[in-house]
Amino acid sequence: MTQAPMLDSEFLAQLLPFNPFDPAFIVSPYPAYRRVREQGRLVRTPAGLWVVSGYELCAAVLRDSRFGWGDGAAVADHFSTAPDGSLVRPFIFSDPPEHTAIRRLVSKAFAARRIDQLRPTAQRLAAGLIAAAREQADDAPVDLMSAVAHPLPGQLLRELLGVPDEHEARFRVLTADIARGLDPSLFLTPDEIAKRDSARAELGEVFTALAERRRSDPGDDLISQLLAVEDEGHRLTMHELQVTCTLLLAAGYATTHGLIANGMLALLQRPAQRDWLRANPDRVEDAVEEMLRFDAPVQMIARMALTEVTLDDHVIQPGEQVMLLIGAANRDPAVFEDPDELLLSRENPRNLGFGLGIHFCLGAPLARLTAQAAVAELAALDIELATGTPPRVPNIIMRSLAELPVRIAGR
Repeated sequence: MTQAPMLDSEFLAQLLPFNPFDPAFIVSPYPAYRRVREQGRLVRTPAGLWVVSGYELCAAVLRDSRFGWGDGAAVADHFSTAPDGSLVRPFIFSDPPEHTAIRRLVSKAFAARRIDQLRPTAQRLAAGLIAAAREQADDAPVDLMSAVAHPLPGQLLRELLGVPDEHEARFRVLTADIARGLDPSLFLTPDEIAKRDSARAELGEVFTALAERRRSDPGDDLISQLLAVEDEGHRLTMHELQVTCTLLLAAGYATTHGLIANGMLALLQRPAQRDWLRANPDRVEDAVEEMLRFDAPVQMIARMALTEVTLDDHVIQPGEQVMLLIGAANRDPAVFEDPDELLLSRENPRNLGFGLGIHFCLGAPLARLTAQAAVAELAALDIELATGTPPRVPNIIMRSLAELPVRIAGR
């Protein structure tokens, strides 16, 4: 397991209302979130960080244009330098008007129709990956992370972007390094920071080469569409395209494999819920939404006050940081009945797993489609956990598993 950075324990206690490196927190952060929520849905740590744990207040901040990314250290980690020396920040870490312009461009290429066309492909790939894993296992446990949760979103994202299969193995390593680097640098080791930066640079080179190829030989893929799309006279520069594709791939991969991993672990630990899904396969979309609510892959979202804002009678000054505990909000007892229970039969289970407002996750439809394909295939099998508590990846922002060993009967 990756070692935690050497942070002063007293400083950490001043900064956050919990210890994110506590092994018990990594296994399940929800008891710690509950203790925070009991102090109030908006609390301030001694270091000055505002922490929001209530669902309605998190939703309000996400929709409020007075909050954004700002120009603090949290987003500076994601800046890169273009060949002309200018700083470029990924649109998902920017505020209007820069965010608005580039998101409009990307949204045109990332159309819902194009994503929905991938549904049969997702179902076919999921079935094929599971069949191959069962065949190779020969009665030994199957690791669902390496067999399904990692390769399925990777294959679909490469299909969407038009990336050749030859990059599969390397891309898995690079996207994992970038996903780990989505945590603030403060919480990363020097080795993790170096791997994150190196992975971004390497992926950027690959996307630049692919884009140059698509300029002369366009195809039906996202890179070709990003090269062609224009909005009010603006096109993506080559560096903007490179940065956009790198973050779409890494963030989409991390979110989706975390959703599959967390959801399947929760399902396998609750046989009654698995039996319900088997009996109601047409409800897989609601089931995945409940999995997303119950144990979201994105646990926290940072925001900065861009102007003075009053929340719950507290005045938040411009430049002050707000941490939205999405994992806590999704289990708010003021909104959800039996919030700590996985109940796949919840009707239209709402959640903040993909955010809200102008920064709502652009890749949410693809992540949902991918998870639905995997869960539908896996839930139909006679499958059980092969170990008590599978090991977690020690991320703070992104929550997932390192392994998920299972036994599949009836080979």
